[in-house]
Amino acid sequence: MDQACSAEEVSDGYARLLAGLTKSGALEEGWRGAFARAPRAEFVPEVVWAPDDGAPTGHRRVSRAVEPDTWWALVDADGVVVTQLDDGADDGPGIPTSSASKPSLVASMLRHLEVTDGARVLDVGTGTGWTSALLTARLGAEAVTTVEVDPRISAEAAHRLKSAALAPARLVVGDGLTGWPEGAPYDHIHSTAAVRRVPGTWIAQTRPGGTIVTPWGTPFANAGLLRLVTGEPGGPSYGRFVGNVSFMWMRAQRPHAVTLPPTAPDTHGPSAMDPELALSNVDVAFTIGLRVPDARYAHTWDASNPSTTYRIVLSDGNGSCASARYESWDAPDAVRQWGPRRLWDEITAARTWWEDRARPPLTRFGLTVTARGRQKVWLDVPANLVG
Repeated sequence: MDQACSAEEVSDGYARLLAGLTKSGALEEGWRGAFARAPRAEFVPEVVWAPDDGAPTGHRRVSRAVEPDTWWALVDADGVVVTQLDDGADDGPGIPTSSASKPSLVASMLRHLEVTDGARVLDVGTGTGWTSALLTARLGAEAVTTVEVDPRISAEAAHRLKSAALAPARLVVGDGLTGWPEGAPYDHIHSTAAVRRVPGTWIAQTRPGGTIVTPWGTPFANAGLLRLVTGEPGGPSYGRFVGNVSFMWMRAQRPHAVTLPPTAPDTHGPSAMDPELALSNVDVAFTIGLRVPDARYAHTWDASNPSTTYRIVLSDGNGSCASARYESWDAPDAVRQWGPRRLWDEITAARTWWEDRARPPLTRFGLTVTARGRQKVWLDVPANLVG
């Protein structure tokens, strides 16, 4: 099915991008023709959002008609292109909610699917339609089903896919967490949105021995790329985290907002560690997220302090909160904690746990999903549960 287009049909920038991805090994030979046949520019909207620290929302609008050079520079780079803010609302805070994914990560995720000719794939999160087009170019339209929760995004993607003659056989508007049972069983499920829990529907709709590739994370660290191999009916499925990625959350699994209660904290005290160590690298942050369930962090300036001290703020969405300041973190009033859990103490203990196990990278962790949908994270082998 895989067909390459001529060099004239892609921009010079995209051609250079493909050459670079091929040279680095990110884009393997089996997918190169699909990437050439489906240039990313054909699937990116005319208006996108570029990071801009000076803008009120942290992003500024970039129109292809008004700023063509800027638009092309974004689209032909190996980076994320934000295509929607705030689920399409006009008055939101400027949180990215849809995008065209980073090409090197797209290539990596497709490689981890390990597709073969004749395979059937469910693509969760149509987005711009680019990944659906790549799958269609590689496997053929009848092999691909794609699901998108946002009707407007789905309609725009459908138009681009049809214009490129790369529309999959089934473009579905619906919640990707429920999959699409009408097209099951699939050989592979590919998700472009992060989950905290792998839906049992995905496993049920994938044949035994099939693969599910999805971003997976915790409220503390949305950082893992999971490759799960589905087990026999009624049995567990096992997978490993094969890379470090950060994708937008499935809408139904977005973590809670980080807030502190207006009341005085239950306890004050010094911190047992420099707060910088909780986020010193992705591996420790990922581990902390595994060890401290539901904890999510943000940063804020302490307005009550004359020096406007910078703080890390944590909450679990169930009434437990904490904050720790970076300056003079070992002072008697550096840490504040509320609620039944002592979140900062848990964060500190999780960092120690990671240190005691020789600082494992996130790729040493894996996940078991039981037949009843329970998730168990482990280190190195399934019997070594993280807890």
